[in-house]
Amino acid sequence: MQTHLSTTPFGRRPISLGQISSQMAAKAIKPEAAANKWHVFQNVREARELLGATDRSLAILNALLTFHPQTTFTGDAELVVWPSNEQLAARANGMPATTLRRHIAVLVDCGLVIRRDSPNGKRFARKGRGGEIEQAYGFDLSPIVARADEFKDMAEVIQAEKKAFRVAKERLTLLRRDIVKMIDAGIEERVPGNWGRVQQAYQAIISRLPRSAPRQLVDDICADLRALYTEIRDVLESFTKTQLSVANESHSGRHIQNSKPDSNYESEYGAGNKEEAGGTVEETDNVRSLPKRELPLGIVLDACPGVRELAQGGEIRHWRDFLAAADLARPMLGISPSAWREACAVLGEQHAAITLAAIYQRADQIGSAGGYLRSLTDRARDGKFSTWPMVMALLRTKLHAQKERERDDDRPSTTDSAAGSGLRASDALLRSLSKPRAR
Repeated sequence: MQTHLSTTPFGRRPISLGQISSQMAAKAIKPEAAANKWHVFQNVREARELLGATDRSLAILNALLTFHPQTTFTGDAELVVWPSNEQLAARANGMPATTLRRHIAVLVDCGLVIRRDSPNGKRFARKGRGGEIEQAYGFDLSPIVARADEFKDMAEVIQAEKKAFRVAKERLTLLRRDIVKMIDAGIEERVPGNWGRVQQAYQAIISRLPRSAPRQLVDDICADLRALYTEIRDVLESFTKTQLSVANESHSGRHIQNSKPDSNYESEYGAGNKEEAGGTVEETDNVRSLPKRELPLGIVLDACPGVRELAQGGEIRHWRDFLAAADLARPMLGISPSAWREACAVLGEQHAAITLAAIYQRADQIGSAGGYLRSLTDRARDGKFSTWPMVMALLRTKLHAQKERERDDDRPSTTDSAAGSGLRASDALLRSLSKPRAR
């Protein structure tokens, strides 16, 4: 008796060219072909994104594989299984019937199984007198054998992509660490260079990195970071070679005297210009009598408006924005990480940032910002420095300059008058806050 092999689904379900392609691959399978069903399933699970399969559909495929008794599938074996929906749902961890049907369709569309529907859509097997199966209606698992090599190649591609992505992220992490530490070393060792520009270039590259980035974007950012790394490394190595040659000449008996005592790279450990300290921390003899309350952020920004230029979008709304802007100002002023850590430890992070903003505001009048910061830190350690008089001095300087401009102009502009009023209001507020409270 000759039976017809069903190639179309039952009912209203249509057939697609993709399903016909899967049937052609199953028909072309060689009898000697063999594959371990669980090894192939592992490859399918790795390549599920390329196949378009879902986690639910793979749970159903895993259940279907358990209905076939053999572990190794061969090309000449009968690979049709005919479980009912109840049996299949039970082995798929109790999946609802509607979800089950939807994800069975996904398996068919992906070409992982082939429908062999009976005339009435039921799944069953017709056996002969000897007990052998003559005709089975259900799900044909022959694509597991026919496409085993294809699934293996897909899995290898996915694994290679995952490995490449992991290596790219490792390279990105190493480059970020190396660049940040080399910038800090250049500032710490007082290597000549525009380290503020270098840090801004680094921040511009890193700002392109989203929270979840594809591998191609990570590779592009790594290429830009690599170029910046090479530039920084060349500067540091060139400076190191120069220092070694000078040391060797000194060791061989030569004594080189500095013909330019007024060097542009003043040591930050020096005391700095005394006029700078006196002009900025005037009226600090009675520091302990100043109010213990915190400085308002608005007053600090009135005294140090230059720090707004470093904020993202030019706006500083919270103290965290102010601290972020101060963190960018530190390398631009040539202040080493050790000097900054010491200032934060003595003054506190917020007051250290206020001090840094004041130094940035008067950067054109300060020869060594690092040495000046260390000097103020030492004074604060002895209880002789506070940010209150520093901010007050800056406000009074701006108010005095405003008054001079108004005196020179017969009719001051509305903008200048408003700015002067804001400065006078800040100065008056500071004076009122600085007065000791009556007991």
